[in-house]
Amino acid sequence: MNFRKIVIAVDGYSACGKSSTAKAVSAILGYRYIDSGAMYRAVTLYFLDHHVALSNPKEIARALKKVDITFRINSTNKSETYLNGLNVDKPIRTMRVSELVSQVSAIREVRIAMVEQQRRMGREKAVVMDGRDIGTVVFPQADLKIFMNADLLVRAFRRQKELLDRGQLVDLDDVMENIILRDKTDTTRAESPLKQAEDAIFLDTTNITLDEQVDEVVRLALSKIIGPQ
Repeated sequence: MNFRKIVIAVDGYSACGKSSTAKAVSAILGYRYIDSGAMYRAVTLYFLDHHVALSNPKEIARALKKVDITFRINSTNKSETYLNGLNVDKPIRTMRVSELVSQVSAIREVRIAMVEQQRRMGREKAVVMDGRDIGTVVFPQADLKIFMNADLLVRAFRRQKELLDRGQLVDLDDVMENIILRDKTDTTRAESPLKQAEDAIFLDTTNITLDEQVDEVVRLALSKIIGPQ
């Protein structure tokens, strides 16, 4: 029996379960997981901490040369994000970063730099990568493309719980406002806007559990992995 190494692209809206699904699928398949959203969050954190002006292309270009993003597996087998050698998995998930990440993600120089890194990471295949433009821009030839979405209120509740689990108590209205703004920015930006690839499989996660999401993506992946090369 032949087993192919494939690239799995998981795209979709904020707080619809992309990262949780992609992480679980990668663990089940023994694939490498790459959180492209965490990469943009790490850049945003760096820009905030170093007061980089988003309106100054030269300043942005200089800053990007000083940004090195890597992923490491911790003692509990969880992938964590490192920025210039420092673990930033918690600070990149704060509302401070969430409120600016869509603006930073829309900057052409930032997207070019991150897409180059992402393509390099996925060169050997056997990878699950989630984001907003993985199936359309980063890996348009991905073997399996999933596009996820869910009801706005469900997404807001999920994001609020995620923040609470990290020790951040944020009003639901504020969370929803942030998601609406991110949706608008992500779908209307000039550089790599969020959209479903023509050959992507749509997955509505409003009324299904995380386990059900994972099972469906694993089923689809195995249909690609097991078979003739």
